[in-house]
Amino acid sequence: MSVLGDFYRLEAGELKPVIESSIEVQLKVADSWLVDEGRVRSLAAHFERFGSWVENEDPNQKQFLPFYFAEIKRLLPKIGRWFPRMEYHGEQPASTRLYLRLREAPEKLESLTLWSYPEPDPRNNPQVKGPDLSLCQQLRRHANMNGADEAVITDTKGFVAEGALSALVWWRGDVLCSSDDQTNWLPSITRQEVFSIADQMGFETMVENVRPEQLAKLPIWALSSLNGIMPVRSWIGVADELPESSNLDAFLKRLKLLGTQLD
Repeated sequence: MSVLGDFYRLEAGELKPVIESSIEVQLKVADSWLVDEGRVRSLAAHFERFGSWVENEDPNQKQFLPFYFAEIKRLLPKIGRWFPRMEYHGEQPASTRLYLRLREAPEKLESLTLWSYPEPDPRNNPQVKGPDLSLCQQLRRHANMNGADEAVITDTKGFVAEGALSALVWWRGDVLCSSDDQTNWLPSITRQEVFSIADQMGFETMVENVRPEQLAKLPIWALSSLNGIMPVRSWIGVADELPESSNLDAFLKRLKLLGTQLD
């Protein structure tokens, strides 16, 4: 149960504290990002992505979103590490469907081990965060029980889509790669940031359809708003040890520079 003050609902243009136990939750849309000592990467992009998902669910919400985003900026802490989550609850009255959950950020993962979920993609709506969030958390727990940090989701043809709660990219020499657009994956903001950095540094990028075994000898990164870039050290059943990319430090530095101070 949340404590009064860390869970908010938009009412009459203001985010007001509510007690979570009083809310029947039907999480239609969600989006999270890291706030580290008042610095945030791509906050406008998170607002834009969340807003587009919400408007697709309910076009009438467009009138409330500017107040909602302004209130979020007002409430975001400027000290400490936080992992706020925007939420759209579809079952609430139209004027009170937007929520904010202020959470302390969990400990940062510096690297991780992957595990392949053995069934085809079980998600109902992979391209929107929210409806399948609980399922993806369950997939990650399955990975944990199998000695890994993250579950890899594959499609019906066995091609890699993404991690349960992360995007996956890999290096073929000096070419940065990720899943083909024909594969269902969440439009990852961190992936966009990393591909933009690659373009700025003069690296070629490409998308492709690959199966896990085709990545067994390549450097792989898992990406998320919370942890940024996490090198994959191993993949259970695929590779006991994966090589490291010589580009990691340069990308980590440039990704950190994308953070801007909250007003």
